Amino acid sequence: MSKTMELFLQYVKIDTQSDSTAAASPSTEKQHHLAALLAVQLEEMGAEEITYDKEHCYVYASIPASEGCESAPVLGFVAHMDTAPVVSGKDVKPRVVENYDGQDIVLNEKENIVFKVEEFPELGNFKGQDLIVTDGTTLLGGDDKAGIAEIMAAGEYLLRHPEIRHGKIRIGFTPDEEIGEGTKYFDVKLFGADFAYTVDGGSFGGMQDGTFNAAGAKLTVRGQSAHPGDAKGCMVNSMLIACEFQSMLPAFQNPACTEGEEGFFHLEQITGNVEKTEADYIIRDHDRSLFEQKKKLFAQCADFLNLKYGRGTAEVKIEDSYYNMKEILAPHRHLIDNASEIMREMGTEPQVCSVRGGTDGARLSYMGLPCPNLCTGGSNAHSRFEYVCVQSMEKVTELLVRLAERYGREGKNV
Repeated sequence: MSKTMELFLQYVKIDTQSDSTAAASPSTEKQHHLAALLAVQLEEMGAEEITYDKEHCYVYASIPASEGCESAPVLGFVAHMDTAPVVSGKDVKPRVVENYDGQDIVLNEKENIVFKVEEFPELGNFKGQDLIVTDGTTLLGGDDKAGIAEIMAAGEYLLRHPEIRHGKIRIGFTPDEEIGEGTKYFDVKLFGADFAYTVDGGSFGGMQDGTFNAAGAKLTVRGQSAHPGDAKGCMVNSMLIACEFQSMLPAFQNPACTEGEEGFFHLEQITGNVEKTEADYIIRDHDRSLFEQKKKLFAQCADFLNLKYGRGTAEVKIEDSYYNMKEILAPHRHLIDNASEIMREMGTEPQVCSVRGGTDGARLSYMGLPCPNLCTGGSNAHSRFEYVCVQSMEKVTELLVRLAERYGREGKNV
């Protein structure tokens, strides 16, 4: 069993699910269980400058530079510890499917949960390789415990192989990425890297140099209750007005109708009664100008309803979450070029694209730490059908080692 696989199987059994409804940071105390373990393992492997932020659940550490490479750029690797709130991360039971035969995988015979090739045809790409799957009742946690395992295995490999010359490597593990709070208390100054990679992507070969521009928005509609039998002329049903608001947004600019770099409005949650309805939205677009137009339209819909039904009927609050990191990464194309060149040397053509979402790297880039996103070898994140390919995880570990070596050459190609 490879070190990457060994660590991954250990990490996924620790429940680190975050909670978007919590006000605390971290949002769940159980994330500390993994953070504390990582701090101990980093010490045991011989890492230096280990910092465990026990208040906010961040872990930082260094792999010291090889002698003579102290002036090389400081390279960082970052991954997040939490798993998504949408599917349970408790009592994960990983199973290794060795030498996958390309057929359907029975995840749970008792509950008749089958991983079907017909529904997930990409499984055919992994015939003959080893897959780690769930028992169909939880997510796996490859997002992003695969990234953590790969960083840890790469760090240990560098420490055990002093013949590989490299500059100083900084490691960072964050909480609450899945609820958009991963970098809230990230100490960029303490981290001290010149640039970094988040290791939080999908299949091997993938790399993201751009993200959405993102905002969260809340619509509040206030109505007037009355007895249904005497409601004419006095009842104002806030739920119906909220539905009217939704109907004013472009019908095909929603996640179910968009792909690539197309943006959207997404109604995430709605609750209410006649007197008051609240609806939570997210607004996304890769293009900054289109993003600003979407926010303006969202506010204009509320303005129209206030003209129609009276001032104070509809109120919107919009708060930007993160911005497209592509513009920040433009002067640092060496991060993309070097990783792409190494992937080609490893026999894989890189697939560089903008992710339809965000990463810790988007916020870190705007915090002064240029940070594209690398693959992990995982697929179907946030799902009971999540899986990782063992050989792909091992390749990512090798990629990290080779990146460390490349940037150790006194900043060559930077």
